[in-house]
Amino acid sequence: MVQVKAIKAFSDNYIWCISEPSTTHAWVVDPGQAEPVLNYLTQAGLTLAGILITHHHYDHTDGVNALREKFADIDVYGPANSPFKGITKALNEADVITVLNTEFTIITTPGHTLDHICYTNPALAFTGDTLFSGGCGRLFEGTAAQMQHSFDKLKKLPPTCEIYCTHEYTQANLAFALAVEPSNRDLIEHAQWVDTQRHNKQITLPSTLALELKINPFMRTDIAGITDHLPKQYNPFTKNTLQNNEPWQNFAGLRTWKDHF
Repeated sequence: MVQVKAIKAFSDNYIWCISEPSTTHAWVVDPGQAEPVLNYLTQAGLTLAGILITHHHYDHTDGVNALREKFADIDVYGPANSPFKGITKALNEADVITVLNTEFTIITTPGHTLDHICYTNPALAFTGDTLFSGGCGRLFEGTAAQMQHSFDKLKKLPPTCEIYCTHEYTQANLAFALAVEPSNRDLIEHAQWVDTQRHNKQITLPSTLALELKINPFMRTDIAGITDHLPKQYNPFTKNTLQNNEPWQNFAGLRTWKDHF
């Protein structure tokens, strides 16, 4: 099985480096900056063999050109409908790719952006800015209904699947999650662990799907009472109280609240 290491970029990004003990080749996911990747590869004695892109935002793509100048002819995998022009291998729903002898199935996950995809297998998933630990990406281009559908796809992964998202947002996400579910014991305990990790300047990722189903309000929109603490001013459905609504409507209410939290 491949190994996954975090390369820090910007203030809170992680560029994930995929490698395998039997080879000196490596792949990276969402290189928003080239310099941290080049430094890491040099220190680890690795050669870049390819790039995976989840969506077009600059903090996931700006390092691609410089990396391809250094490592000529490497492929850049990414969404087929992406505005980003640096993709050499376009991917659609259910496509399967092989990275260092490990297969990944593509899941299209519009919501944060319309071109967002995730790279998944039963053991690990690169979820970009769709699924964060304790939260989800802002709805810059898509709708709450689209994002709910994307989350429903991700929920089908095995509970033990490790979730590798692209930002260290966990502590802030859990502060919001605690406002949503202040009595959630799993959430309270995990938030304490995250606080300790961040106090010690340690990473809080990867998460697991099983954990997210317990602590992430956006993974729990089908649970009765999930919007009980939603402030009225953040209810996007002015004619109802979000009681007995569809999960996507709960998702919309929670996301609106999170945008102002």
